[in-house]
Amino acid sequence: MTDQITLNADLRERTGTNKAREIRNVDGMVPAIVYGDEKETLNIKLKLNELTKASENELFYTQVLLIKTEGNEEKVVLKELQRDPAKGKFLHADFQRVSSKTKLKVVIPVNFVNEEECVGVKVDGGVVAKTIREIEIMCLAGNIPESIDVDIESLNLGDSIRLTEISLPEGSEIPGLTEETDQMVVSVNAPKAVEEDPILEEELEEGEVAEGEEVSDSGSEESDSSDDSSSEENSEES
Repeated sequence: MTDQITLNADLRERTGTNKAREIRNVDGMVPAIVYGDEKETLNIKLKLNELTKASENELFYTQVLLIKTEGNEEKVVLKELQRDPAKGKFLHADFQRVSSKTKLKVVIPVNFVNEEECVGVKVDGGVVAKTIREIEIMCLAGNIPESIDVDIESLNLGDSIRLTEISLPEGSEIPGLTEETDQMVVSVNAPKAVEEDPILEEELEEGEVAEGEEVSDSGSEESDSSDDSSSEENSEES
């Protein structure tokens, strides 16, 4: 498990549009709130550079975060991160408190294991087709996986793995997954043959012949014209 991402925050008493604008433009910070777990909503502000750096880590969006305020710590998950649509600058953040027993819906990336050792690829020259690269699961806040590993080493050509066949961490589930909503996650397919289009070659050959005919016709026309001219001269002489 990787180190937990920690954000340092300052408390803010005043709220509202003008105050939020001042926090962003003057203080160089981002207004945010922490709510949930049957506790009072906490109004905070975060350093823009610290929030920006944390957001570059993909785990920032899926893992439990730690927010430190004055003499207090909050375990939270990110619920919303607002950006300026034009500049991309952070405007506001919402965090939800969690406990180890809190169940959350989180989107987890899929990690395909042993792809280079896949039987269908090594033996039969197949191609791995990855249909799903992330999965939404329901799990305990204290047991959020960094990724969902899918081992494809034993897949033969034509084999596949579906959502109902993957292994999830203990206590986790895919909401609403049934036989009807089941989907393909990965498969090993035969490589597509690349064939040259014979029509194009035929059209090209015909085009070359046609050009030759034009030249021949042009030469014939010149010859006919020369013959006509000779006939006219002979006629005049006679």
